Amino acid sequence: MAPRLSQHMTSQFWSRVGSGFLLVTSLGCSSASAGNKTTLRIWAMGREGEVLSQLMPDFEKAHPDIHVEVQQIPWTAAHEKLLTAYVGESTPDIAMLGNTWVPEFVALNALAPLDSFASHSSVIRRDDFFDGIWKTNVVNGKTYGIPWYVDTRLIFYRTDLLAKVGYKEFPKTWSDWVAAMKKMKIRMAPTQYPLLMPTNEWPQPVIFALNVGSPILRDGGRYGAFEQPQFRRAFDFYLSLYRQGLASPVSSSQVSNLFQEFERGNIAMFISGPWFIGEMKNRLDSVTQKNWMTAPIPGPNGPGVSLAGGSSLSLFAASKHQREAWLLMEYLSQSSVQVEFYRLTGDLPPRKSAWADTTLANNRYARAFRDQLERVLPTPQVPEWEEIATTIYEHGEQAIRRAKTVDQTLASLDQDVNAMLEKRRYLLSQSTRP
Repeated sequence: MAPRLSQHMTSQFWSRVGSGFLLVTSLGCSSASAGNKTTLRIWAMGREGEVLSQLMPDFEKAHPDIHVEVQQIPWTAAHEKLLTAYVGESTPDIAMLGNTWVPEFVALNALAPLDSFASHSSVIRRDDFFDGIWKTNVVNGKTYGIPWYVDTRLIFYRTDLLAKVGYKEFPKTWSDWVAAMKKMKIRMAPTQYPLLMPTNEWPQPVIFALNVGSPILRDGGRYGAFEQPQFRRAFDFYLSLYRQGLASPVSSSQVSNLFQEFERGNIAMFISGPWFIGEMKNRLDSVTQKNWMTAPIPGPNGPGVSLAGGSSLSLFAASKHQREAWLLMEYLSQSSVQVEFYRLTGDLPPRKSAWADTTLANNRYARAFRDQLERVLPTPQVPEWEEIATTIYEHGEQAIRRAKTVDQTLASLDQDVNAMLEKRRYLLSQSTRP
């Protein structure tokens, strides 16, 4: 799951290609040979890009004929830089891709399928990766990425506030969750809420939809499925949390300091990702440090599913050194290397065997993530997903604020998303012609 960038960036790129405008840059060759050494180029984003160089000495020691050049790229520039490199035929050998980007680069024929490599690998074992995470890299039946680190969403909550209403453990079903929040609300002031669920975030309504079996999109990602019964049920549940006063109808920008609000008991729980473990440890006061925990997402009838997110390592089709690049991908996929990567970044490993290491096994806040990762599902694998995700919360916000009815909201959502998918439908129709 990559950070959301400009909604129009991809469409602008496609329009340029469609009109014959190709922006060619001199970003260098895919890889080069210096003397007897093969030079591999790998691009990685953000903090992960900074840390990656620290993992290279051991790889180069084991493979003295290979030199690795790591280029760290800011997330804000990564998407455009990758597209520009593709058009200019100057892609790296390997790149870290947010798993919502993989389908887009597959559509461009920019990535090499990895199934043949993986089937002969003694290092990368398909059954050792969380199933839902692996599936984010499978497009049209072929694998185009190896999970590098994982991300999902679950609940951070105040254990003491939940205990005061009679719960020693976090509820596992929607009905029990709502019942617990209602009991909390009775004990709270009017300006306090059991749940913080910002109106400008898309993961929550999408998670609820996945929990009731909504495909989000239908007909192979050609149309929206928002007016269908499954999504409607999830959307009704989502709205009910606001309607019953269990969640405050505020955007994230209206929350001045989440940690202070959490400490003061103005909010008792919120939904977020693994990076928040470190934030909570660093920013909560000493009293609250003893009174918080993580829990998997509740589902309609039991433990629920959540989002399969994170980033993967993908091999570009233009690489002239695919065998050497695969060796690097295998190295970065080793459980011991993934544990070290976790120590350096806090990013959770996608391999189950890595979680047996005491660094993770003894982290009580990470255990719920280990549990949740057994129940994650990918978002629709279409290049337009990031724009669609934004549209989901924009329409949802209108319903939350009663600017539109549920029927109007879901109809408008289908209409707008169908318009976004028009080019996809056209391309798919052309590919099926004889």
